[in-house]
Amino acid sequence: MTSPPGDSDNGGSPAEPRTLVCARCGTRAEPPPPVTWTFSVENGIRHYFCGTCSRENLRAIEGRLDSAWW
Repeated sequence: MTSPPGDSDNGGSPAEPRTLVCARCGTRAEPPPPVTWTFSVENGIRHYFCGTCSRENLRAIEGRLDSAWW
């Protein structure tokens, strides 16, 4: 699932919870996301990834972190 513009964590929560969808494999989950899920913000849009896809692509995820994280 991607978050629409203006739907931020700073009070922009929708009236109805939306089903989350893994941006890679399409697995669905009800909000809040399970603790094993991750998300990335790319070009201002939030993309969620299920636990399986997160584990399988951990090195690629780490490779995109700014050096300030290390």
